[in-house]
Formats: sequence, C-alpha cells, structure tokens
Amino acid sequence: MFSKTNKGMVRIRIQNLGNRTIETKNTERKVIELIHENGIDWMHACGKKGRCTTCKMHILAGQEYLSPETPQELQFRDLKRLLPNERLACQASILQGELVLRVPETSKFPH
Repeated sequence: MFSKTNKGMVRIRIQNLGNRTIETKNTERKVIELIHENGIDWMHACGKKGRCTTCKMHILAGQEYLSPETPQELQFRDLKRLLPNERLACQASILQGELVLRVPETSKFPH
C-alpha cells in the first residue's frame, strides 16, 4: 500500500506498462495529463475532450480516489461503452491515495 510518509502525494501505477509509477502532489490535473507529463504515451483521439473512449483506463484499485464521473462519462456508461471499472483518463482526476490501472489492449500503443 501507499506509504503514509508521502503525505499529500498521490500515486498512479500502470500495471501493464511495466508497473510505471507516477507520484505527484498535483491533484488538480486529469489522469491523462499526469501520464503525459511523465513521458508515458497514452492514446487520446479527441484531444482530451471526453468525446470518445480511446483514453479509457481499466481501474484495478483506487477507483474511490477519483473525482466524480463527468456528464461525458455518464453518457458513455449509458451507451455501454464504459464498464463499471472503467473511466476516461481525460475526465478523471485522482484526489488522494493510489490508483492502479491498465491500458485496454485496444488502446495500447505497440511500443
């Protein structure tokens, strides 16, 4: 589990990208922004506007630490394009704790 000595820090761990880990105090940034700022490629076909689902992430742990779902996410959920354990990286912010996720194989870059 995430150490209490990192008070105020949040952690994102991407399991199927070699367990790449991001630690930051900046909880006002979208998950995709934190991923890109740390040099990790992550697909986003609509320019991070919540208009597609190419940036979706499969949440393995820590979903309770994410910001509330946006209207865009709720719409995709109603259309069955987001499963209960999926969120859009361009819409969700991590507010505290540790988020463990996977890139869907359909959105994973080949490198």
